[in-house]
Amino acid sequence: MELDSIECVPSLDLTDEDEIHHHHHLHHFPSVSKPHTTTTTTTNNNNSNSNSNTVASAIHTTSVHELLECPVCTNSMYPPIHQCHNGHTLCSTCKTRVQNRCPTCRQELGDIRCLALEKVAESLELPCKYMSLGCPEIFPYYSKLKHETLCNFRPYSCPYAGSECAIVGDIPFLVAHLRDDHKVDMHSGCTFNHRYVKSNPREVENATWMLTVFHCFGQYFCLHFEAFQLGMAPVYMAFLRFMGDEAEARNYSYSLEVGGNGRKLIWEGTPRSIRDSHRKVRDSHDGLIIQRNMALFFSGGDRKELKLRVTGRIWKEQQNPEGGACIPNLCS
Repeated sequence: MELDSIECVPSLDLTDEDEIHHHHHLHHFPSVSKPHTTTTTTTNNNNSNSNSNTVASAIHTTSVHELLECPVCTNSMYPPIHQCHNGHTLCSTCKTRVQNRCPTCRQELGDIRCLALEKVAESLELPCKYMSLGCPEIFPYYSKLKHETLCNFRPYSCPYAGSECAIVGDIPFLVAHLRDDHKVDMHSGCTFNHRYVKSNPREVENATWMLTVFHCFGQYFCLHFEAFQLGMAPVYMAFLRFMGDEAEARNYSYSLEVGGNGRKLIWEGTPRSIRDSHRKVRDSHDGLIIQRNMALFFSGGDRKELKLRVTGRIWKEQQNPEGGACIPNLCS
């Protein structure tokens, strides 16, 4: 659920307050050219034989790989691989979905395993399915699946927190998706000054405000603000996520500050990668947490309306070449 409004105040020096309101997978085979003359050297013959063997091996691997494709879900099959009496195969997941009938010949499946195909699979080496996205790795068949779940080249999930979005892609694609499809706020600069507003805040226990995306240091960061129950206490939480991998995220730090009536709370931390879902970050309490009563106290007035100002900045940690310590590189 998204709440009523955010007043966004992009500001490099945190002094200007011009507020904006918001309602809420190709296998590559080497070509083998025919010799131009009938007389060739031994080296040319060897090269030709080598190329022919490479092509034959690639075609063989491709055809075996096709045999390992489940005819129902088209995913690669892993042990146990099942077969019917006529030799048609399918994966164990789909066996339970076809009511024990072969999807090819409609014969009863029984409980027969295709041990020969399982053994052949052990000898295969295949490229990562994210090869087209830049992954150069080749793995034994049974190791490939585990790698692909952790591959650094795998697509990212959409970081939008207002609904469960199934879109995946690389960072430039997701940035355009957030801007064009989710209509999120896009800002340049590494400082921010936002006011989150909600009338009747005591009536809302779980909610998510509109995502804000910042572009600085050539990277993109997502600012989240949510309301939820922490035990029995209603709280608000603000946190930052980095649109990239965890290793890259560790190069940056950020601070958040809220306050009012002469008091303030300050949080400093490292942005979490969008590989971690917003819910995972929230449930780990890795961000600035404000109890609702305190947030209303900071809001001022009669404490019946949330008007919580959150300011902050993002900086890049740089290695000091002399002492080895990290020194902040502030956005200018």
